[in-house]
Amino acid sequence: MTRIFNFAAGPSAMPLPVLEQAASEMTDWHGVGYSILEMSHRSKEFMGIYRETVEMLRELYGIPEEYEVMFVQGGGHLQFAMIPLNFAVGGIGNYAVDGVWSRKAFNEAQKIGEAAEVACTELRAPRQDELAVTDGAAYLYYCSNETVNGIRYWYRPEVNVPLIADMSSDFLSQPVDISKYGLIFAGAQKNFGPAGLTVVIARKDLLGRAESTTPTMLDYQTYANFESMYNTPPTFAIYISHLVCKWLLAEGGVKEMERRSILKSQKIYDAIDNSDGFYYNNIEKRSRSRMNVVFNLKNEELNQLFIEEALQKGLANIKGHRIVGGMRASLYNAVSVEAAEALADYMKAFAERHS
Repeated sequence: MTRIFNFAAGPSAMPLPVLEQAASEMTDWHGVGYSILEMSHRSKEFMGIYRETVEMLRELYGIPEEYEVMFVQGGGHLQFAMIPLNFAVGGIGNYAVDGVWSRKAFNEAQKIGEAAEVACTELRAPRQDELAVTDGAAYLYYCSNETVNGIRYWYRPEVNVPLIADMSSDFLSQPVDISKYGLIFAGAQKNFGPAGLTVVIARKDLLGRAESTTPTMLDYQTYANFESMYNTPPTFAIYISHLVCKWLLAEGGVKEMERRSILKSQKIYDAIDNSDGFYYNNIEKRSRSRMNVVFNLKNEELNQLFIEEALQKGLANIKGHRIVGGMRASLYNAVSVEAAEALADYMKAFAERHS
């Protein structure tokens, strides 16, 4: 079978060695005589997988012991509710909005308690001096990389309240000083594994503050108290994430992922910027995402042809999100430099043919 280059935004490309190992272990995991899919989440074998995954995450990010690592279900949308339920009790959730996902988080928080939109920008991340944290702020929430809009924060906001970040689409793609955050979360389906798993990393001293009426499975303390095993977790997703962590460590960790990320994204942005307007990207340059490169064709009548011919060249899933249109190339960790080069070469050739 010939594999093509997959630029999907999520679920997204997976490292081939991870897929191959999972396939080889599918019917018999390490000689136990049955599949990982059939394994009890409370078995010695699975608890070993779970704990090693947590330890590898701690190694990759240098996560301090003062932080809890939790595996949760429900994706980013559930986090939009869990965060105000656990962190905004008696205070005001502050939100910096610069794209689709931070907007969704703010809208959800308004249903639960007091929430304030302290910055709102388009086509760029807010600047530090635009983050007007309110009196009585419980936290500042931001999305470090807006997957749909193709916007990234080029800096870490400095505030005197707990900093909370949705890192779903740039998780494990660059070094992060976890000690500067109250909580970060990431849906696994971009850089960490398959859909169905969300990783939450939170300061232990910030847990246990939810109202007593908070449902059990919406209280972070439940996950901390039971090693994320209060109910049956997404065991297969955790297993794949375990393999992804091993792959990341073998490849050189987050510093190497950052180096590749800069290289890959620059190849696509160069193809856009050097096309004499055939392609364009409206995002402020320092706010351009490394993970999700969005762009448009000046002649929109060529959009469908661009997508179809790309697929013929083995370049899949480059259509932009329905909200913003155009094109989007997602360059997550498992997307190779070779894939980015192939897309850039195709873009140049297509522009030459249709200019």
